[in-house]
Amino acid sequence: MIPVNPERFLNDLHALRAIGASGVGKGVVRPAYTAKDIEARDWLAARMQAAGLTPHFDPMGSVFGLADGPSLLMGSHSDTQPEGGWLDGALGVIAALEVARASKEAGGPAVSVVSFEDEEGRFGVTTGSAAWTGVLPEEKIADLVDPKGISLPEARAAMGGRLGDWVDPKQFTGFLEMHIEQGPLLDQTGGRIGVVEAIVGIRDMVIRFEGQQNHAGTTPMALRRDAFQALARFNTLINERFRNVVTPATVWTVGHVSLHPNAHSVVPGKVSFSMQWRDGDVERLKRMEALIRETAEEVAETMGMTLAFGSMLGVEPVAMDPTMRAALAMAAEEEAPGQWRHMPSGALHDASNMARLMPAAMLFVPSIGGVSHDFSEDTDEADLVAGLNVLARAVARMQG
Repeated sequence: MIPVNPERFLNDLHALRAIGASGVGKGVVRPAYTAKDIEARDWLAARMQAAGLTPHFDPMGSVFGLADGPSLLMGSHSDTQPEGGWLDGALGVIAALEVARASKEAGGPAVSVVSFEDEEGRFGVTTGSAAWTGVLPEEKIADLVDPKGISLPEARAAMGGRLGDWVDPKQFTGFLEMHIEQGPLLDQTGGRIGVVEAIVGIRDMVIRFEGQQNHAGTTPMALRRDAFQALARFNTLINERFRNVVTPATVWTVGHVSLHPNAHSVVPGKVSFSMQWRDGDVERLKRMEALIRETAEEVAETMGMTLAFGSMLGVEPVAMDPTMRAALAMAAEEEAPGQWRHMPSGALHDASNMARLMPAAMLFVPSIGGVSHDFSEDTDEADLVAGLNVLARAVARMQG
């Protein structure tokens, strides 16, 4: 096992939390390319240099701490949601820094560190790692715009002269990411460690029903072509029809609804809503899509609606590397015997992009109450240290 220093690790984690601290609990506000995000990246670059690594900013603003020669790459991201927690992403970066530093001090295997930029998606989905791995074509970067209409090049200009060339991925033997679970499974079952089997695939599209806008007081119920009632019927039917298709790990969400004209005394004539579903099996994702389309068409025909489907966002499921998974599993059993499990990741992570470029694996620690993307996000420090120790054991086994 690489002789990591838990106290140093926790001190660094809390020091990073202070950059962009929200003033509410342990919350952090550090969205991509903001002043606090850049301050955090400068702080990380200095810590990487002090650890004997060579700091380097790539064209997206992702900051690497590079070891000499071939190395294992570890890390995550340090940007946050507009109202974020202190561990989402930051945990993986600081754990990687501690393993790299401790390994170098002990003459162990070479470990490099990365904090990818904009994993939280101000400009897309896992933007920094997607750009580096080619999942996001370089020619499309300039077209990305945030919800306020600011383009990525405009926001990135705040990085000033820090940005350098792309890092050659061929120098890395694999990628390892530690993260909070962001869900309730470990917390509810008393688990301390999750070894990720796969990162689920995502499908996301907008569905539109159009009926007839009309007066809410004078239009008889039997004659209404109410777009909201079409959405309500669709939602009820799809929940029923998914029962024989999905697993307990499958999730689906109507997350954004736009109702027109959205007025108290008007029967709504139009509704547009997002439909997102996630699962680790491609065939199940396809079957769910077929059911969604069939159900929407049935509702439209039955209720006198016109129907339109928006374009589909598709992110494929990604399996984690079996050799790296095995090393994590053995390390988890040594550190927390009987208190770990294999599990999927229902959230996207940088490891999803990295797995397309090199062997990749992920390790989870519990989220108290299953809460993340919120100021109240937290994990017991004993579990944070347990995760760090699993990483240290696994890296020694992988690189030994």
